Amino acid sequence: MKRIYFDNAATTPISGEVIDFMSDLMRNHYGNPSSIHKEGREARTVIEEARKKIANIIGASIGEIFFTSGGTEANNMVLKCAIRDLDVTRIITSQIEHHCILHTLEALAKESNVKVEFVNIDKKGRVDLAHLEDLVSEDSGKTLVSLMHCNNEIGTMLDLKKVSDICVEHDVYFHSDTVQTMGYFPINVDETKINFLAGAAHKFHGPKGVGFIYINGDNLVKPIINGGAQERNMRAGTENIYGIAGMAKALELSYGGLERTREHTLGLRMYLKSELKEHFEDIHFNGDHEGDFHFKTLSVSFPPSPKSELLLLNLDILGICASGGSACSSGAEKGSHVLEKIQADPNRKSIRFSFSKYNTMDEVRILVEKLKSIVQVKEAVK
Repeated sequence: MKRIYFDNAATTPISGEVIDFMSDLMRNHYGNPSSIHKEGREARTVIEEARKKIANIIGASIGEIFFTSGGTEANNMVLKCAIRDLDVTRIITSQIEHHCILHTLEALAKESNVKVEFVNIDKKGRVDLAHLEDLVSEDSGKTLVSLMHCNNEIGTMLDLKKVSDICVEHDVYFHSDTVQTMGYFPINVDETKINFLAGAAHKFHGPKGVGFIYINGDNLVKPIINGGAQERNMRAGTENIYGIAGMAKALELSYGGLERTREHTLGLRMYLKSELKEHFEDIHFNGDHEGDFHFKTLSVSFPPSPKSELLLLNLDILGICASGGSACSSGAEKGSHVLEKIQADPNRKSIRFSFSKYNTMDEVRILVEKLKSIVQVKEAVK
């Protein structure tokens, strides 16, 4: 049985082109980028070409891109360095951010004198921009606003430009976790002022274990990993050459086919949504599902029933991969903090289906048929 993968918000299959590109590098570029001999210089060139490629894609300068092990490290770096190096004493965020933000802030609030405040959100996960403006208007010391571009569980988007304008007007730092949107939506830091943002390769068909952080050149921060002089003294440790190069290649491919991917993936999402509404009883959708949403994500709320309690497990047995929320929370007994904060009914079962350019309409049809064998269907179509 060929399995069907609808969990692309958790991670994506690596592109065949990226695999071939990385394999060639592994065979031919094995030098240490810090070595001064030919092999080392060649390895250094690979890294700097990747840095230039990523910088050009997001409108940054090459000196503003630093490579990390992924989005979690990048986000940690922003929050910790902002307090330590930029004298930030207050951080404004939301209660539905990724755990790498919320758990880091929880630890920092205990370890330092930083004050953490939460902007209001509505039942669709949208940030209350009027409340955000009220918060940043307060004279409470140096402030960092940290808000994700897209919620990883429900797909609700943030208007980066509007938040950026608010932060610029009130002279506060702005950081955005763009892990879910990098490679899917145009992001230009030259046009939209953002002090920090994070990306992770495995979300856009690149390799796992590599990401990057954009740090605006006006913000001077120190490393959180000390040792050698790699990454212009910003992150010690021998660089992940193949991961870095593969990430840049994957990002280039993603933006090269952006419109095709969007049209195809949105078509899958909208077809599944219409089929669920037509064939199943009492289906709801979480997040801003008809407004400003990520085209690859659909969070579906099924009515309570004995069968729906084991819905994820039953789908897995039938060969379909989906998730109940963030992959980082898998195995945890506690329910989704995102669904809790948007006041979703805890008695209902929510499943996140997330799509990629590799999914097909036939796979969505199979999913619908499998669901019919598990979930209550409408009487008229039994």
